[in-house]
Amino acid sequence: MQRLLFPPLKALMGSPCLRPLVPRAAPRTQCGCSCGIRRPLRPGQYSTISEVALQSGRGTVSLPSKAAERVVGRWLLVCSGTVAGAVILGGVTRLTESGLSMVDWHLIKEMKPPTSQEEWETEFQKYQQFPEFKILNHDMTLPEFKFIWYMEYSHRMWGRLVGLAYILPAAYFWRKGWLSRGMKGRVLALCGLVCFQGLLGWYMVKSGLEEKPDSHDIPRVSQYRLAAHLGSALVLYCASLWTSLSLLLPQHKVKLPETRQLLWLRRCAHGTAGLVFLTALSGAFVAGLDAGLVYNSFPKMGESWIPEDLFTFSPILRNVFENPTMVQFDHRILGITSVTAVTVLYFLSRRIPLPRRTKMAAATLLALAYTQVGLGISTLLMYVPTPLAATHQSGSLALLSVALWLMSELRRVPK
Repeated sequence: MQRLLFPPLKALMGSPCLRPLVPRAAPRTQCGCSCGIRRPLRPGQYSTISEVALQSGRGTVSLPSKAAERVVGRWLLVCSGTVAGAVILGGVTRLTESGLSMVDWHLIKEMKPPTSQEEWETEFQKYQQFPEFKILNHDMTLPEFKFIWYMEYSHRMWGRLVGLAYILPAAYFWRKGWLSRGMKGRVLALCGLVCFQGLLGWYMVKSGLEEKPDSHDIPRVSQYRLAAHLGSALVLYCASLWTSLSLLLPQHKVKLPETRQLLWLRRCAHGTAGLVFLTALSGAFVAGLDAGLVYNSFPKMGESWIPEDLFTFSPILRNVFENPTMVQFDHRILGITSVTAVTVLYFLSRRIPLPRRTKMAAATLLALAYTQVGLGISTLLMYVPTPLAATHQSGSLALLSVALWLMSELRRVPK
């Protein structure tokens, strides 16, 4: 009993005799009394360190089993994939100008699409009462309306699927006790962010449905709200992917000394991932203002390197977020800076004897960065065709994913 209540320190620190997931010992008897009898477990039932601690009445060790960690890691990896799908589908919805086709929001009621001609006409009449139809689509037919309506409907239903993918398994894993104390906090934060995303999406759509008597511009959602909606989705994606990688990627066996070069490489990887994130976020302002249609030339903008209408708004700070010329200029500068940082990071990684998997991540990041630049330039020169622009947006997610992969690999190089 003393050994059970106070297990040796060596056992808790990783002794082979006490592992996170091992079958319990065979049943034994002592003195013919029930206090020493250990009943056999059913096939597939395991004992964990946390179970031993809980049986002792202390509960100081709350590590889940390695098998449970793998299950949770794969779940979060799938969740990050669903978020990526929502971001891509949302980008296509914006490119096809479909986001304002559904003029109200109901959590359950809107899940059933119109089925009869009368229901479709009623939905079309609702749309006709708002600025986008009156100013931009006043000659739209019902079949054309059905297309943009189904685009927005698909995006909203996919968002609900993302919510279910997070919340239902989280409740199951929590009940099963497969989440450690720290993981419970992360999962709660992720589920809360999913719910916040849905509310933020409707808040964004409302900005495009408002009547603006003093404005003669094309009705569109606020670029600030669009950037907030995209930014929170990217945060959700990065947090889910980072957590899943931390649970699934094994530790490297090759040990490296903690040199100044390795320290700089880690810092450069973090800075590069931040630049990629900021560049992707600036794309929301480009999409929100249709800034990709302002100067369709590269490397110059029109006939000059720095266009004359860069600071036409007053005060000057408004140009950064509201002037389409400045917004496109900023996106170009951020893109060039990001690919430069990726190139520097790659050559820094070549100077250190990193594990093979880490080198593969650095090389993949470099290849994706230059592919993304090519997609961006092609999208600009061809006046933003929807398939190419959607591929460019998907490339930003892929680039961000590999940057996180490389950061996670560098954390798994033993000192």
